[in-house]
Amino acid sequence: MTLDGLAPHGGGADALARRLARALLAGRWQPGDPFPKELDLCAHFAVSRNQVRNALTSLTATGLIERTAGRGTVVRPVAEWHLLDPLISDWMTGIDSLDPTLVREIFAFRYSAEPTLARLAATAAEADDLQRLEAAFEGMTRTAGDPDTQGLHAEYDVAFHDAIYRASHNLVWRQMGHLLRPSIIALIHSSQAHVREEHDSLDDSLSRHGRVLEAIRRRDAEGAEHAACEVLRRTAIDLGIVAETADAH
Repeated sequence: MTLDGLAPHGGGADALARRLARALLAGRWQPGDPFPKELDLCAHFAVSRNQVRNALTSLTATGLIERTAGRGTVVRPVAEWHLLDPLISDWMTGIDSLDPTLVREIFAFRYSAEPTLARLAATAAEADDLQRLEAAFEGMTRTAGDPDTQGLHAEYDVAFHDAIYRASHNLVWRQMGHLLRPSIIALIHSSQAHVREEHDSLDDSLSRHGRVLEAIRRRDAEGAEHAACEVLRRTAIDLGIVAETADAH
């Protein structure tokens, strides 16, 4: 695999590791692919071999690549990537397009976790939690459908889901929400890219988020869980994971 299209990174080993990791997370190299050799990386990025080795050490420590004598360096399976490592969380920040396999894995986690979190939030949410949810939803509504506020709309969307993690009042879930924030942002950007011109889809998504908010406000645990499932069904359609006809709503 060539390094064409990857501009010189500027900075030291940490910056190089970030550039290479972001390319991996975006799917430039697939599991099992050979990774560029040290000398090729040195030449392309105009850096020292020591900087390259330090960068590759970071990629190895986070499970993205494997280096073995006689075989060289290869990309590891996505299942072996340490997605909750703070380094990967940092590298993922700002990526608009993730590798499709990674998108599916992150979505699968959200689909299994967030309905449960919504149920917890419906029983544990306090006044400030509801204020955060309401502010995020109001922001989503205000910025919906306007190309000039698309990025802001995504931020409010992320804030809405983050508020649900926080409203669970469970320390572990709150920490998980913090670590997963960049991946959730990337997933939201990916889903929005599919519906940029489809206002009906955006209206439907807003309506589903609104039902989550109302259920949590009413302390309806079962309703909140169901509504969160429906939000994620819309996300699955927008990501192309399931067909529109598969939607049960």
